[in-house]
Amino acid sequence: MRALSLISLTLLLPAAIVAQETPTERESARDVVHKLDSLERSLDLNALVAKLTGPDAARDQVVARAKQLMETELLAMGDDITRHPEVGFQEKRSVQILTDYLKKHDFTVQMGTPNLPTAFVATYTKSSGGPHLGVITEYDALRGTKGAFHGDQHSTQGPIGIAAAIAISEYLTKTKTPGTVVVFGAPGEEMMPPNAKTVMFESKVFDGMDVLMRSHSSSATSRPAPGFGTCCMNIDGVKFTFSGAPAHQLTAWNGRNALTAVVHLFENIDAMRSNMRPETRIQGVITEGGAAPNVVPDRTAADFYVRYPDEVYLEQVSKMVDDAARAAALATGTKVKIDHYGQNRDGVGVGSLNEVAFAYMKKFGATGIAPEPGKPQGYEETGSVSSAIPGIGFSAKTSNAPNHTYEMEQDALGAVGHQGFVVDAQAMAALLFDFATRPDYRATVKREFDTIRALHTQYVEDLKKTYVVPKVSEP
Repeated sequence: MRALSLISLTLLLPAAIVAQETPTERESARDVVHKLDSLERSLDLNALVAKLTGPDAARDQVVARAKQLMETELLAMGDDITRHPEVGFQEKRSVQILTDYLKKHDFTVQMGTPNLPTAFVATYTKSSGGPHLGVITEYDALRGTKGAFHGDQHSTQGPIGIAAAIAISEYLTKTKTPGTVVVFGAPGEEMMPPNAKTVMFESKVFDGMDVLMRSHSSSATSRPAPGFGTCCMNIDGVKFTFSGAPAHQLTAWNGRNALTAVVHLFENIDAMRSNMRPETRIQGVITEGGAAPNVVPDRTAADFYVRYPDEVYLEQVSKMVDDAARAAALATGTKVKIDHYGQNRDGVGVGSLNEVAFAYMKKFGATGIAPEPGKPQGYEETGSVSSAIPGIGFSAKTSNAPNHTYEMEQDALGAVGHQGFVVDAQAMAALLFDFATRPDYRATVKREFDTIRALHTQYVEDLKKTYVVPKVSEP
């Protein structure tokens, strides 16, 4: 789902990063940005990274175990899932493979969560107590014109997360270290909005977790800047259904053409783009366009994702798109139904997690290093989770191709994919070890996360003062 972008941001010294993506955000919310930058400086992330990633025999054993599991069993599992793609909410075979393996390694599995039969929650049985360590896995394939395909490499996200989860779980048992490890199976990530994780979050599936981790395919080894997330930009999902009246095309005046209406919708949106801020992204497809060329189409539909880096201006853009649909209906004598069927909001990026994870990926041999942080983002595409629970997404290079391509699917089966997958598993295992064994590190992560989260309300209010809707006078 991620629309990967490695937009470099200006670095501040010594380790703080410019907080937010757009110039408008940085200028309008400059007090918030200043506080974010001051927070990152106070954390002394360079020193934190050096301390955590230095020599540690116990950590290295956990990392070695994750690597062993990947190389002996779990890369093959990922390849198998790649070759048998299943689209969102139909991933029965993939889920069976993942949960059977977890059961063999002392996890109890609860199948399904409210309204999501292909979700699961797997809890390690031989350790307990805090901290509570969560690993999110995905396994759905993309919907393509040639059928389902793993052009986003979700096929190996499960094996990566499982390798890290088993490695840290075994360490907790062996050393009698307190900790609870839970693996979450999140279906249908490519079917959002709403994201399945939002549904799981609202069902309280993630309650009690102290940290959540996941991996994701990437064409470069990267990490985000800290701050309020704009990974994939905030998204409103909206469907427009136009209703007209049928007629013979030779006497089309006897009908009302719903296809003309949906075409006008696209034209109206294109005409408005110059009046929208340049970071706006609007993507749509016609899902129904009529049935026969000799009959005036009396029903058509279009599905849109409306995106913007912050939720404040997104509200304005969404209204403009809705009005474009109403105008198209009015111009063609048709009627339109507007269905806002879901939304995603990006979350909180945590530098004390992101920078350590990035250092581990480099330590374990990641390639294609993007030296500067990308734009701020939560650890996955829905802020409902990453705005409530601190977390991290690992992005070692796993492909020479962009996301959502057939070439990325092929790379999942080859050397570049396999190397990156192993790196992600090792880095995740290392970070889980640090979080489980170092109370001081957990406190640092919590302090940073809570501070960033608390600043979000002021940030939204500052942006509302900037995004003033122009006043249009009566003619």
